[in-house]
Amino acid sequence: MTSPVSPSDHVTPRTALPAAQYAASRHAAWLGAAAIITDEVGRVLLVHPTYRKDDSWLLPGGVVEPGEHPHITCRREITEELGLDLPLSAVLAVHSFSPHHPDLQPGTPCPGEVRFVFDGGTLTPDQAEAIRLPHEELSEYAFLESRDAVQRLRPVDGQIMLAAYRARLGNTATAHLADGRHILDVPALDRHDVHVRYRPLWDSPLNRGPVPGQLPVQQAWAWCFVPDGRVVLVADPGPRGALPMLPGSTVESTDATPENTLHREAAEEAQLTLADPVRLGWVLDETGEVYGGVGPNARLRLAARVTAIGPAAVDPATGHPFARLLTTPTQAAALLGWGPPGARQAQLAGETARDRWGLPTARAASIEEIPAEGMRLS
Repeated sequence: MTSPVSPSDHVTPRTALPAAQYAASRHAAWLGAAAIITDEVGRVLLVHPTYRKDDSWLLPGGVVEPGEHPHITCRREITEELGLDLPLSAVLAVHSFSPHHPDLQPGTPCPGEVRFVFDGGTLTPDQAEAIRLPHEELSEYAFLESRDAVQRLRPVDGQIMLAAYRARLGNTATAHLADGRHILDVPALDRHDVHVRYRPLWDSPLNRGPVPGQLPVQQAWAWCFVPDGRVVLVADPGPRGALPMLPGSTVESTDATPENTLHREAAEEAQLTLADPVRLGWVLDETGEVYGGVGPNARLRLAARVTAIGPAAVDPATGHPFARLLTTPTQAAALLGWGPPGARQAQLAGETARDRWGLPTARAASIEEIPAEGMRLS
């Protein structure tokens, strides 16, 4: 039987170019490598170069030298710039920068750049203390909340930093970017411009016993578990981005108990129906400044089961709907900026959900947005 003829069989073979001519015809671009490195509460490490006329900052990293692989560049630059030898655990972002981008400094003959952004991990306090800068190249460094870090970076560098950091937080695939924008699906954290905010008060220890009678409970927030062991976070949009929170809020005078506060706020903010709230403990607020200086008070932490998730709705307190995210407890603690105490609280919440309700330990997965129409829970 005669084989079918493909149209490509009739294409005249292309004459091979001389090696030098072929090499000259290939696309050329610079290569760069940088790293997302954070402290224990999720602030991003930036460095301040001495050679930039616009006074902008950078992620640690640098230029790939001829014949060098980007991951080797990144480790070398971290050692040269910070005095640290850090392992790299993942490629968080790959970015293509065009030669005519407006963030390119005038007069720079750049053919374009491909930049790799790696995960440089989380520094312990001892590692952060050991940072040593080459002062002829870098004048200072700082750990900054992501909203503040963006302000110190050139716009395109800020977009790259956020996409890479959110890929780490959300456990999503490597972000592929062109001129600061995603070229594939935009993950939930990027879609809602979610940032990590460091809140020092929440580094306070979680007291496991009952709240002392003389301490008023001013706040009730909860780890709200769906049947697969994940928890619900809400993110309140604002002019500088959305900040993630556990469902809950201030105890109002009309609330008979903090548990009533939780049920009301979870329904208003995230359209959650909750069952079986259990108190995990409380955090001491010594001043009550955020409540008008009421003095010492307790901020209650609870866990609860989610039995239903309704369609998204406008929050009556803010006049707009909140983003609703499903995360593992560990991811939630990282997004909340609570540091090691938050990680311990997340573990306690997960153990409580397992022991009290038989819920599984949530597997590592990408952060998911709850659909606007709500979710049916098995």
